[in-house]
Amino acid sequence: MLGLLTACGSTSVDDYQGREPAFAPEDFFKGALTAHGVVKDFSGTAIRHFSADIEGCWSDGVGTLDEDFVFDNGEQQKRIWTLTPNGSQTYIGTAGDVVGEGLARWQGNAMFLDYTLRIELEDGPIDVKIDDRMYRVSDNVVINESKMRKFGFGVGEILLTIIRHPDQVADCPSA
Repeated sequence: MLGLLTACGSTSVDDYQGREPAFAPEDFFKGALTAHGVVKDFSGTAIRHFSADIEGCWSDGVGTLDEDFVFDNGEQQKRIWTLTPNGSQTYIGTAGDVVGEGLARWQGNAMFLDYTLRIELEDGPIDVKIDDRMYRVSDNVVINESKMRKFGFGVGEILLTIIRHPDQVADCPSA
């Protein structure tokens, strides 16, 4: 136990090599999905909750995740991710509110996605670094934790569950 408490360094996605169930993004993020989660502030207090409908479509190895969020106050957000292969078990991720490109890597039952998200506030936009970590815990469920940082300081966290609905058909364009 003491070794766990005093261990240095950060966790790498490679630490999950061989763990099951295997996280294959083209498999999990295909078709109809839903997500349910909370947004926490810097102190760990849950300040919002949300749900999302997601449609995952793939063509020639490139994935599109069309996400429609509804927050507890009625606010709606849309994000469309494009995941483009970039070598072995790596994707480049882009979206309209993502600054530049994100990098996604997966190994075993985990997928990590690092990117900078532009968040619109009343006083104007801010850019925050997101360390997104997803863990496949069953055929149809992924647990996701996202740490948000600004100037190296933790400013918030997002916890969510993503659920696949293999019995539902997504509205994907014809290939």
